[in-house]
Amino acid sequence: MNIPDGLYYTIDHEWAKIENGKVRMGITDYAQHELGDIVFVDLKSKGTKVDKGDSVGTIESVKAVSEVYAPLTGSITEANPDLETSPELVNQDCYGKGWMVIIAVTSTEEISGLMDAAAYKEYLAKEAK
Repeated sequence: MNIPDGLYYTIDHEWAKIENGKVRMGITDYAQHELGDIVFVDLKSKGTKVDKGDSVGTIESVKAVSEVYAPLTGSITEANPDLETSPELVNQDCYGKGWMVIIAVTSTEEISGLMDAAAYKEYLAKEAK
């Protein structure tokens, strides 16, 4: 399982990368693996305000439809347009080309509530028991 260092993680299996006061986010390798083949991604549009834990969209796979949650509070500045025609990018490259939205964060204090890679690995190990 791929859990890169330098990212933040949520208990709902989203990742967040801080980039110049904004957060690029998507779902983790664990989440995409659990979902199976992703066939459709529906993301909220640019300008949508979200609180930490709010839905930023849904992912439909061959197994289920799942919500994707904002790791931090802010406003969506960009949704990945490539996922409209190529939702499989989430399976192929969840931390790269399969990113979902970019959020302009209103408060960086919420970052302390997220896990680093080591803590996320521990969390997954506990969940597996």
